[in-house]
Amino acid sequence: MKSVALFFLAACSAAAADIHVSPQGNDRNEGSAGKPLQSLAAAQNAARPFLGKEAVTVNLHGGVYRLPETLVFTAADSGTAAAPVLWQAEAGEEVVISGGALLNLVWKPWKIGIFQAQVPEGIDIDQLFIDGERQVMARYPNFDANAKAFNGTAADCVSRERAARWADPAGGFMHAMHEHHWGGFSYRITGKDAQGNVTMEGGWQGNRNSAPHKKDRYVENIFEELDAPGEWFFNPKTRCLYFYPPAGTDLGKAQVEAARLKNLIEFRGDIAKPVHHVALKGLTFRHSVRTFMETKEPLLRTDWTICRAGALYFDGATDCAADDCFFDQLGGNTVFASGYNRRLSFRSNHVYRAGAGGFMFVGLPKAVRNPLFEYGQRQSLKDIDLTPGPKTEDYPADCLVEDCLIHEIGRVEKQATGVGMDMASRITVRHCSIYDMPRAGINIGDGCWGGHIVEGCDVFDTVKETGDHGSFNSWGRDRFWGLNGCPPEKMAELAKLDVVETNILRDSRWRCDHGWDIDLDDGSSNYRITGNLLLNGGLKLREGFFRKVSGNIVVNNGLHPHVWYAHCGDEIRGNLFMAAHAPAIMPGGVWPGRIDANFFSSAEAAAKFQKQGCDAASKSGDLGFTDPAQGDFSFKASSAAKAFGIPSLPKITYGVRTSKLRALARSPELPSFKSKANPGETLDTAVWLQVKVQDIGGEEFSAYGIGRDDGGIALQTVPPDSAAAKAGFLAGDLILRVNDIKTPHIRDFLKQRDVAAGKPLVISLVRGQKPMNIQVENYSFVVPGQPQPGTALAAAISAKPNTNNEAISTLTDGALAKNYGPIFGNGTARGIYKMDLGAAKKIAAINIWTYNQDDRRSAQRLIVYASVEDPGFDLSKCVPLAAVRADAGSDMIATQLKSQSTLATARYVLWALEPLNPQGEHSAVQELGVDELP
Repeated sequence: MKSVALFFLAACSAAAADIHVSPQGNDRNEGSAGKPLQSLAAAQNAARPFLGKEAVTVNLHGGVYRLPETLVFTAADSGTAAAPVLWQAEAGEEVVISGGALLNLVWKPWKIGIFQAQVPEGIDIDQLFIDGERQVMARYPNFDANAKAFNGTAADCVSRERAARWADPAGGFMHAMHEHHWGGFSYRITGKDAQGNVTMEGGWQGNRNSAPHKKDRYVENIFEELDAPGEWFFNPKTRCLYFYPPAGTDLGKAQVEAARLKNLIEFRGDIAKPVHHVALKGLTFRHSVRTFMETKEPLLRTDWTICRAGALYFDGATDCAADDCFFDQLGGNTVFASGYNRRLSFRSNHVYRAGAGGFMFVGLPKAVRNPLFEYGQRQSLKDIDLTPGPKTEDYPADCLVEDCLIHEIGRVEKQATGVGMDMASRITVRHCSIYDMPRAGINIGDGCWGGHIVEGCDVFDTVKETGDHGSFNSWGRDRFWGLNGCPPEKMAELAKLDVVETNILRDSRWRCDHGWDIDLDDGSSNYRITGNLLLNGGLKLREGFFRKVSGNIVVNNGLHPHVWYAHCGDEIRGNLFMAAHAPAIMPGGVWPGRIDANFFSSAEAAAKFQKQGCDAASKSGDLGFTDPAQGDFSFKASSAAKAFGIPSLPKITYGVRTSKLRALARSPELPSFKSKANPGETLDTAVWLQVKVQDIGGEEFSAYGIGRDDGGIALQTVPPDSAAAKAGFLAGDLILRVNDIKTPHIRDFLKQRDVAAGKPLVISLVRGQKPMNIQVENYSFVVPGQPQPGTALAAAISAKPNTNNEAISTLTDGALAKNYGPIFGNGTARGIYKMDLGAAKKIAAINIWTYNQDDRRSAQRLIVYASVEDPGFDLSKCVPLAAVRADAGSDMIATQLKSQSTLATARYVLWALEPLNPQGEHSAVQELGVDELP
């Protein structure tokens, strides 16, 4: 990035003007140290005669400066590189810039511990502070610091039964998560209808339209919900403030303040006449109002809408700065750089408990060529401008956020981030500590126009209230993404139309326990990711081009490739992974990226996707970290990873650097190593309509555009000659419901399949993130049978591996014994019984009987296969018929696999059994049967 002038640290001019301001001063004074001015507006006027002629320092002495209106700097308030303007706190004194009002109230007891006081005209209360701490607006359910979402939620918060308690809820608010947890919505309650239902307006805070979440929601600003210590309610009609003080609060001595202003200080210029060379230093900013009902403007096909506002607001500024400032419990965004801004810098700042985002750099849509806004919008290749880069200069560029501590933000607006970049270029985020976020710590919302650098940061405890996101998140839904009429081979060429410069993520530490550590989502292109330490969630790359990933250490996880394009140009080399790749909706056959020369913690993980063209030169072995429990991920001399050439990541200082901020900042919890090659839940797999189906788990749901709560059954591959293909299914389809019954897991899906018992199935699925239905008429299903003896079969029976206990021939003798049967040994990953019928026959049904040996052996968990030719025990040479799942019975159970017509024509039938439990125990199979058609 271009250098950012440090004009505010020292004046180059020999002459300098010092202006002093104090809350105890007087605006008729001369502004000297002995006779200071009182207001910031007076200091602004006093500075103007000196501007451009000599350096100007406005010295603010300790105390609270309550702004009667937003302080606006224009081009007329600018300095120069040689004669800069600095507004600073006097050394060692706390200076508070407040957008609030001090309330001198007379409190009287009301009832049950609640006090009331009359508030003067002209003051509305959006946020209430007692002795500097923000209090809780009356709400239901009550505030719970340990609750995951919104500090407490209740499904019935706007139910008619709850609303019956409220005399007049108009003016209240309902806040709710997006139904897939992709952010949050807010609604203003307008009243109740004739039936007692709550009426509302709002829900425009997210750019991925949906219904509000049915459970994760709460209401506030309802008088009847004032029932817990710390809660308050203000009635604007009666001007009466009610407050339930926490134990130990003396309202007679307490300082009571209310937020009033949206923006506290604005830098307002334009391209021709920007505000320039003005800096703020050492100030505390408090008491801005919340802006959630103004968060309406959509960004470029992101999940966001925004409100262009912030405690510090920049629009048309160059070479301006805010350093060593404390942004305390602000209602909306902390810093917002809107439109044309250049070389803004923010160093050593502390951002704490903001209602919305931290540092936001957001350009104007008019700078974008062919902008689209709503996620589902598309355009055609023939209609777009093919000129690379921005159209105008109306965007932030060459800005810096360095050594900043940002935590516990997004208190109201859940689609919030510590540092956000949309329609911006060359923003550097360096040595920042960012944690306790409802969503991403750092977010790049589009590919306009790249050149961003994130380095030396410590980002963790993110995505704590939402889902499908990462500690770092990006989107790249740019001109090329979803472009109609675009040949696939041309997409790579178009991918850099907007992201003209490479984005760099390097030498940072990331941990996300509710998503990915680094999440490059839809279309994110032209990234270089190197030297990062990923502590939990791994790395996701979805639908983009030209991502180069090297020299990263991924603890307890690995690479998550999602929905790649052909010829994507990705390179993933020289990384250390502690799990096998975790693909979702990847192209069949060989994957298009160059994934090789990586090091794995297990040979199984290294070899798992070699058939897809991955990791031919990758190795596995001893990691040999020096002291990972203390954050030292360098390698011992004996490390196989070191010998392979993986770069060490020694214990270094991630995040903030200054001693003051380091004393306040915390670090992420360091993980203990997981023993499994693939951490996380074990996915259930099965076969249906001759293709493999699988639960989605971990963070795979992101690839399908649905929420974790929805679950779903994914079709992995669909060969063109399969029954699934003939029924209209495609690879990547995600089944959500069967006959309108939700089926989040395979066990639910198979249950509904068997309940239908041959009647038509209406399969509701998502394809390309769009819902659709397919009706299936012909399919296999399982019917529970009676535990009566079968019919002895003159058929050859064999098994792989060899079975224990009874002879294998007992499986076809027509008798049911109460013993183990020919059982597979514990720990057998897959045991296969094979029956040779002697000739190809039309099969009506396939049966299996199991006995509940040891009170746990009668359950059935298997897949049935058939073949005309002898497959040996190679299941890939067979036709998969269906999965059988039967719960354990009290004694013995029987199942029958059948269909509406011929189940199969085959000579060989194979039953592939899977373990029943983590101990690796198998079903006690007593009898296998095949019913032929006449």
